[in-house]
Amino acid sequence: MSDQVERDVMEFDVVIVGGGPAGLSAAIRLKQLAAEKDKEVSVVVLEKGSEIGAHILSGAVIDPVGLNKLMPDWREKGAPLTDAVTKDLFYYLGEAGEIRLPNLFMPPLMNNHGCYAGSLSNLTKWLGEQAEALGVEVYPGIAVADVIIGAEGAVEGVITGDLGVARDGSHKDSFTPGMALMGKYTFFAEGARGSVTKQLIKKFGLDEDSGPQKFGIGLKELWEIPAEKHQPGLVQHTMGWPLDDKTGGGSFLYHFGDNLVSVGFVVHLDYANPYLNPFKEFQRSKTNPVIARHLEGGKRLAYGARALTEGGYQAVPQLAFPGGALVGCAAGFMNVPRIKGSHNAMLSGMMAAEAAFDALEAGRSADTLLEYIQAYEASSLAKELKKVRNVKPLWSRFGTRLGVMLGGLDMWLNTIFPFLGHTLKHKKPDYASLRTAAKSKPIDYPKPDNKLTFDILSSVFLSNTNHDEDEPVHLKLADPDVPIEENLPHYDEPAQRYCPANVYEVVEEGGSVRFQINAQNCVHCKTCDIKDPAQNITWVVPEGGDGPNYANM
Repeated sequence: MSDQVERDVMEFDVVIVGGGPAGLSAAIRLKQLAAEKDKEVSVVVLEKGSEIGAHILSGAVIDPVGLNKLMPDWREKGAPLTDAVTKDLFYYLGEAGEIRLPNLFMPPLMNNHGCYAGSLSNLTKWLGEQAEALGVEVYPGIAVADVIIGAEGAVEGVITGDLGVARDGSHKDSFTPGMALMGKYTFFAEGARGSVTKQLIKKFGLDEDSGPQKFGIGLKELWEIPAEKHQPGLVQHTMGWPLDDKTGGGSFLYHFGDNLVSVGFVVHLDYANPYLNPFKEFQRSKTNPVIARHLEGGKRLAYGARALTEGGYQAVPQLAFPGGALVGCAAGFMNVPRIKGSHNAMLSGMMAAEAAFDALEAGRSADTLLEYIQAYEASSLAKELKKVRNVKPLWSRFGTRLGVMLGGLDMWLNTIFPFLGHTLKHKKPDYASLRTAAKSKPIDYPKPDNKLTFDILSSVFLSNTNHDEDEPVHLKLADPDVPIEENLPHYDEPAQRYCPANVYEVVEEGGSVRFQINAQNCVHCKTCDIKDPAQNITWVVPEGGDGPNYANM
């Protein structure tokens, strides 16, 4: 995990990889503690997006519990979160109609009142401004490519990606080697399936006791609708159609801002049919009247996609290791039935910051922050995840109708009797759930109408994604023959369907076929790294600043 290239070196007390809610909350909390104790603590946040918030994609209905704890006066400070939830709707959809699920029967955690509909990207930008005002060094456009491991086996910092490398590996005139940023402690807040986090989990065996992490893919569009149809604070969730009963997922739709609507779809990545196309399922879902009536007459403004951590309480890995810690969705703190994780991400960042600050005050460095692990285990975050821990396994095992019903019952029981201790384990990683093409039925998807439903390339255009065509492909194949020789005959190469950006294609030429990677299209969702049945694809960081640039997402 380290190299021999001569690099410029910068030293900090705490290095934070990832400028999302978790990383920025950790940075802000460190500076708050330093001010309270009249101490100097140097903190740097490294963000691979072109600016803070550029790679942040979420529904989002935000539980303010994290903000309340981090910055109780966030409203007075002008946080871009103003649309409190006013109406909360749940539906089960069938092909022929829908059933409204009464809120009365929903477990208390499913109640969205007290939460806010808005843009997590915009909130993250605001958090970045607050961090900088406190003296945090925030560097966007910097991708972290590797970890520095010291002679004693502890994380001592990170290496940022080289700039100006051509696709063939040669150095352009603009070549600049990455820097080494050294920290007494390093926090990894990369989000779901972070590329460096993945290496650390393997190196330190952080998931030996937790079992496999589970994931979903979330796809989202931002719409502007006529003012007379806009209902600020309306929150709607559905499950069921267009997915079959054995495939988990559902839609979300939130009204917020100036005539804006966030509409999206989540597909659990333990689906079995290799012919399933999450993007096309999303497009098809919008044709249901429950969703379509909100969007008709509107204009689509933006599109994006991102993997979500869904393993919950029993899939959280060991959070600390020598010299480092995992925070936010890098560790997997999303509450699956609530489809919420940003509040937990912020809480985890604060807990890690408090543990690191105490360690620094005691003169420690590069050891394991056991205090962070202990704080998590005693926290409201862990208690929340524990209440819903069996929802995802029940859904996966029994399907949507029965599994969700059993999951709701289990949530009620764990709310009333919090001492209940039975925890269902996740059986296998998501890639292992795929059936062969021979045992699966192809899915006939309707063509887009370009009014309500759209094609994938016009959608990628709206994500503002950009990569230099003459840079190394950041989607690495361990064996370039596997897609055509193994995945194509066995699974009809599912990468050409599960990718929400048309990165992967099977191209026919002169009577033969080849596997094509359109890396320029990549929206950094990480689905390929998760779902490839051969585990042959590894997502690594491209040049800093590349990828999507989400606005109001």
